[in-house]
Amino acid sequence: MPGRVAAAVAGGLALFTAFPPLDWWPCAPLGIGLIAACLYGTRPRRAAWLGYLAAAVFLFPTLAWVRSIGDDVWFMLVGLESLFYAAMAAPAALVFRLRAWPLWFGCLWVAMEWARSLVPIGGFPWARAAFSQGESMFTPYAALGGVPLVSFAVALCGALLAMAVLSRGKAVRRAAPLALALAVPVLGLAVPRYGDEGRSVNIGIVQGNVPGRGMYALGDEPAVVLKNHANETKRLAQAVREGRLPKPDLVVLPENSTDIDPYRDPVARAIIQDSVSDVGVPTLVGAVVAIGEENRATRSLVWDPVTGPGAYYDKQHLVPFGEYTPFKEIVLALSERANLVGRQSVPGNRPGDLKLGPVTIGAVNCYEVAYDDTVRGTVRAGGTPLVVQTNNASYALSNLPTQQLAMSKLRAVEHNRAVVTAATTGISAYVTPDGKVSWQTKELVPDMNVVTVPVRTKETIATKVGALPEWALMVMGAAAVGVAVWRGRRRGDRMRNDG
Repeated sequence: MPGRVAAAVAGGLALFTAFPPLDWWPCAPLGIGLIAACLYGTRPRRAAWLGYLAAAVFLFPTLAWVRSIGDDVWFMLVGLESLFYAAMAAPAALVFRLRAWPLWFGCLWVAMEWARSLVPIGGFPWARAAFSQGESMFTPYAALGGVPLVSFAVALCGALLAMAVLSRGKAVRRAAPLALALAVPVLGLAVPRYGDEGRSVNIGIVQGNVPGRGMYALGDEPAVVLKNHANETKRLAQAVREGRLPKPDLVVLPENSTDIDPYRDPVARAIIQDSVSDVGVPTLVGAVVAIGEENRATRSLVWDPVTGPGAYYDKQHLVPFGEYTPFKEIVLALSERANLVGRQSVPGNRPGDLKLGPVTIGAVNCYEVAYDDTVRGTVRAGGTPLVVQTNNASYALSNLPTQQLAMSKLRAVEHNRAVVTAATTGISAYVTPDGKVSWQTKELVPDMNVVTVPVRTKETIATKVGALPEWALMVMGAAAVGVAVWRGRRRGDRMRNDG
């Protein structure tokens, strides 16, 4: 048992090191391989405990950015999310009795990540194995089956490594799974690539910075944040006039670039209008706007230099306890900190395809980049390039901004789309359709730039088939568990009959 515990701990730590900011991506299959090895040959109950331990060791450092909200929230989130790994490990102990068990283990890993992304209260899809592979040999699989297929490939590779180590007998029995483990990432290089289509657009990116830190990142005066972004937009306009930057076709500001509702506040409206008129092109403003007297929306708002505010996209996947309060009456009564949410956000109900200058961009808001269906729906609606507006101010200098950038790299490959990220405090970036970061900012500084971005319209296989590969893998995993249970019962019946 001590050896299994050590393997679980080592596996969790190795998996953590695969994620940004360390980005040691080969450690993901190694870590999962150690987790599979510690579960192999155990009973389901013991496997569940080992799975929980490995998950906790992995998630505590990986989700350390949650500490900005509070250590109690960090502990509760890790404790809850680790339950999914325990629930996966128990049936995994059964499928280890089947031939080709690395395949079934990989399928169960995908099912576990699917469940984590769905429940509770909208799911929490951060720290999926694929998100450690923003730029690796496994990344090309995203264009075939999206994030789930990348996670499957990583888990399969790790399980095959475990099989090679655990195999007994002749060397050839070890060589076969080892060769297959090496083949999994290598075959990713054979995934078709998509070429340039000969069209591009110049996009201005503005990062205005904020006055505060942590839970009070926006400071006591919301107008400061708005003025920071307006001033940086005007600085971009000045750089264009002086010939230091190319003229943009459109400009993107971050999520929460104004927390003052420009529909209701004439001063905020005037500040935005002045800066957008100065730059002279349609600008995507990240605004928090009132909905009625009690609610609000996190909005991507198209602002024309002549006609002002126009089309918009409202964020669909909201941050629980950040933008709205689940079980509001109970939580607000028990937690004073929960009152910081203020007005409760309401989700949008349509994809983020917005006409902005010469292109239809795909607007994605911050937290949403982790959700497969939201990003895919925006691309299918015609969004190209993808524009991620984000506010990481409360998590500056933690491991959240780098993890979010890794997601953008994977989304670029998944959908054959360039991704432009505008962040209040960083990391703002431009990611090419092949997942390479072409430009990025430092954190906690104002910055701006104009980048030339290719406009791609060809859809990848992953965009076309959607969640089909994920469902196929989960059905295979469920079927394997069913077969393992059935065989176990038959074996038990035979033993009773023989007795």
